[in-house]
Amino acid sequence: MKLLTFMKGHQRFLGIHTHQGVLSVSDAIALTSLQDADLPLTVMAAIKGGPEAVSGLQFLVDRSMASAERDTLFLDEAELTWGPCVTEPGKIVCVGLNYRKHAEESKMPIPTFPILFNKFNNTLTGHKQEVLLPKESAKVDYEAELAIVIGSQVKDVTKEMALDYVFGYCSANDLSARDLQMRTNQWLLGKSCDGFCPIGPYLVTADEVGNANDLTIKCSVNGELRQYSNTSDMIFHCDEIVSYVSRHMTLEPGDIILTGTPEGVVFGYPEDRQVWLKDGDIVTIDIDKLGSLTTRVVAEA
Repeated sequence: MKLLTFMKGHQRFLGIHTHQGVLSVSDAIALTSLQDADLPLTVMAAIKGGPEAVSGLQFLVDRSMASAERDTLFLDEAELTWGPCVTEPGKIVCVGLNYRKHAEESKMPIPTFPILFNKFNNTLTGHKQEVLLPKESAKVDYEAELAIVIGSQVKDVTKEMALDYVFGYCSANDLSARDLQMRTNQWLLGKSCDGFCPIGPYLVTADEVGNANDLTIKCSVNGELRQYSNTSDMIFHCDEIVSYVSRHMTLEPGDIILTGTPEGVVFGYPEDRQVWLKDGDIVTIDIDKLGSLTTRVVAEA
């Protein structure tokens, strides 16, 4: 199932992507007389509700497809204002240098343990949203990443059991202000500017994704392909990452783990070929089965 968040004014609504369009969960519940069915109305409630909530939402989709009013129940994606597909994670944990060729292009050693850093909720934004280029930075970079979304509380899980605690996956763009990132030996500042973690368009349930360690991952800027790889090239795969992080901190439903980016970022180019993101650039992240995430960067006034 492909879940999403869309906006009406400042209010967020849960939607479900279908071949007929986006089903607005709240509207569908009202029009199909399922007010007493205890269905989730937000993406966070769907994540916390787990398989039972997903089954209930599938029943809602089936009921809506068969409804005499189905033509009014499904929305056109092109007309939506998108929110982040996960809205209130307790943690956004990121893995640095997790593709061998990216570590090499960054001229950094291949890590022997996952390199962890974090972003905050101020970085979250949705598909087709604009992100301001910070005034303090002249070197903003893109990073296509697969994001893991945790589905249930987990602590100190084995690699063999780790994926049982994953709700689903989404595309992410780990936007990075390289000059701020490298100003000190802590990366936090360059990673946590407002809007620096677009995610979406969909949160895709794990059963629909299948093997997340074998997905084509791409990034283009203004239609020019910059990154092209496969998640099989990750140094630490999804099960290893979830297990490793859980050894050191309890993971909760809705927590997001960004799993690293492949080669092809601006930072990896020779200095005389580095062209950083500029006002009006359109960045698109495309990962198999997860859809395309588009972000337009704009200069602050």
